[in-house]
Amino acid sequence: MSQTINQPWWIDLPKAFLIVNLVLLLFAYLTWTERKLLARMQLRYGPNRVGPFGLLQPIADLVKLIRKESFLPLTGVDLLIVMAPVVAGFTALASFSVIPWGPIWTIGDYHITGWVTDVSIGVILIFALGSLGIYGFIVGGWASDSKYSLLGSMRTCAQMVSYEVSLALAVLGVVIMSGSLSLVDIAVKQQETIWFAGPQFVGLLVFFVAGVAETNRPPFDLPEAESELVAGYHTEYGGMRWGLFQTAEYINMITLSGLMVTLFFGGWGGPGLPGPLWFLIKLAAVIFAFMWIRATLPRLRYDQLMRFGWKVLLPVATLNALVTAIIVVAVD
Repeated sequence: MSQTINQPWWIDLPKAFLIVNLVLLLFAYLTWTERKLLARMQLRYGPNRVGPFGLLQPIADLVKLIRKESFLPLTGVDLLIVMAPVVAGFTALASFSVIPWGPIWTIGDYHITGWVTDVSIGVILIFALGSLGIYGFIVGGWASDSKYSLLGSMRTCAQMVSYEVSLALAVLGVVIMSGSLSLVDIAVKQQETIWFAGPQFVGLLVFFVAGVAETNRPPFDLPEAESELVAGYHTEYGGMRWGLFQTAEYINMITLSGLMVTLFFGGWGGPGLPGPLWFLIKLAAVIFAFMWIRATLPRLRYDQLMRFGWKVLLPVATLNALVTAIIVVAVD
């Protein structure tokens, strides 16, 4: 942004610490929310034993994972097995740092921004971190020295790479219309003009479907759901190391939902309410769509899943970006 921001490190540091912990807390209670929603949609009980309305269930799950035995396969590569879930978790949390959730507040001579950092290539940074996170999944499967884990990690990588191309191309129209790769600039541009969900409706649909596949959510959860793969890339994992993989996948869903809000729904913009509250409302709506799809759609076969990525989403996303570029050039 063109405005000079006076925000010293002693404001940046606690703000970043707060955001990371809020994302982790959001992840914990979204698991409770999802289990409650799925139970209501499928006419069964959800978590209701630990705490009032089952509200302490995420805490109980965390304690169980921490206390559970975490073993290492005898023929596995110990260092890589330990580091793989750490890489997956770190890249998931780091991606959220460039997503803006509010405007700039002025307190005295200092500014407090509604984002951890504004990077001029924020869109590219998020996709780069997502690509690095794939290494956590494939290395974890390979280092376990199990054919089931290796097959699961290969299928996970094949799916994530194939849909990542469509995901990136779906964003090109937004970048062309905003004239910037900064997520803050993209959000501000929509607040000054129109939400890009309208003119970029095709890109929004492609982005959403590819995002569901990128996060291994149903109906695209085949890499860790097929019977011959046992459990996929994390077959040999237990305890908190297994928990870190699940945390990474869920935080990736939160990050992609926040990215969708920023790219297509005006970020924190909205009338009357504070910016962060508008951002949370929009984020909750997108995440609810993820959960609703899980409760209602059947799982795709592997050949259907890969064909849908390369033969449907990729051409549609490419065509959408080309049409947007032609329109923008013609208007200018």
